Amino acid sequence: MSRFHRVCKVTFIRKSLEIATGFGSNRFMGVFFHQSARGRLISCKPLLAGLVASLFATGAFAQVLAPDMGTPDADLPVLPNINQYANPKAPANNPIANEPELILSAKLAENGENIGRGLVWRVFSPEPDADGKLQLLATSKGGTTSFNLAPGSYLVHVAFGRAGATKRVTMTRVKRNETMILDAGGVKLNAVLSGGGRIPQDQLRFSIYEDHEDASGERALIIPDVKPESVVRLNAGTYQIVSNYGTANAVIRADIRVEAGKITEANVEHRAAQLTMKLVRETGGEALADTAWSVLTTSGDIVRESVGAFASIVLAEGEYIIIAKNKDKIYQRDFKVVAGRNQDVELIATNGASATTTANQPAGGEEPLD
Repeated sequence: MSRFHRVCKVTFIRKSLEIATGFGSNRFMGVFFHQSARGRLISCKPLLAGLVASLFATGAFAQVLAPDMGTPDADLPVLPNINQYANPKAPANNPIANEPELILSAKLAENGENIGRGLVWRVFSPEPDADGKLQLLATSKGGTTSFNLAPGSYLVHVAFGRAGATKRVTMTRVKRNETMILDAGGVKLNAVLSGGGRIPQDQLRFSIYEDHEDASGERALIIPDVKPESVVRLNAGTYQIVSNYGTANAVIRADIRVEAGKITEANVEHRAAQLTMKLVRETGGEALADTAWSVLTTSGDIVRESVGAFASIVLAEGEYIIIAKNKDKIYQRDFKVVAGRNQDVELIATNGASATTTANQPAGGEEPLD
C-alpha cells in the first residue's frame, strides 16, 4: 500500500471516529483532503467513497460506531399470560357481590304500578355514629334497584319529589325483594283572574305549607316558589297553598287534598288587576321622570312604594290612595281597583288639585281600549 493510500485510510478512520463521537458530522458528506509533505492538497474522495461502501457492506462501520460490549447474563422475569390477570367483576374478586341481594321497588299506592324513574334510594346504618347521625351506606337513582348487603339490619329510604317513605329491612343469607308504598300523589297548580282572564305566568308563583299550625300559629313552609303548571310530588294529605299574583297584596290562600296515586289539579281565582301609573302635565303627555310613588290603603297602610316615570303594580280589588311626588309638589287621588280590569292611570300635574284620567284595559294584557 502506497503512502498516499495509507494516509487516506487513516484520515477516513479518524473521520469515522469523529462522526461516532459527535464530531465532524457536518463534514462527513463533503470531500476529505490530506496535505502532503510538500504542501499540496491531495483529494482522497475516490478512495473514501470505496471505503465507505466496503465498511457498510461488511458491518465494520457499525462496529466502529458501536463496538461489541458483550451481553450480560441476567434472568429476565417471566410475564404472566393475559388470561392470568384477575377479573375485577369475578365474584371471588368482589366481596360485596358475594353478599345477599336486596331488590327494591316503590309504588305511589298499594294498587299502583311500580315507579319507573325519578326515585332516590338511600340505605343507612340503623345505629347513629359519634355525631348522632345515621351513616349513609349506599345510594341509587332511577326506578327499581338492588343492593348487595351483608346480613344485618338497615334503614331504607326512598324519595319521589317531596314524597318519601322509610322502612327497616333485615337481611339474612338469602335474596330479598321489598316493595315500598309511598302513599303519595301529586298536585298541579294554576290561577286565573276573575271572569276567567289569563294571568302571565311570570307574575304568578305558589308556595305550599303544612295544613296545621305550630305553637306560634305559623304553618311550616314545605316548598316555596312553585311555578304554575308544574307537578309537585307530595305525600297524601291536606296542604295549604298560597298564590301570589305580582309582588304586592294580590294573595289567595286555599286548602287542597292530595290523594295517593293521583294528580290533583288546583286552580285559584285572583280578584285583582294591574295598574300602570304615570304623572303627566297634560292628558296623553310624557311621563315625568324621578317621580316617587306611594300606594296606600284607605286606612293609611303602605302597600307599595317606588320611584320612576312609570309605576306598574298588581293590586287586589278595593279602594286605595295613590300619591305622586315630583320635586317639591305632591299629587294624590283616591282610586278603586276593579277585579279583572287592568288600567293605565294618569295623574295630571296642576297648580291646584290634581286631576286624573284612566284608560281601561282588558285583563289579558292587550293594548288599552278606546
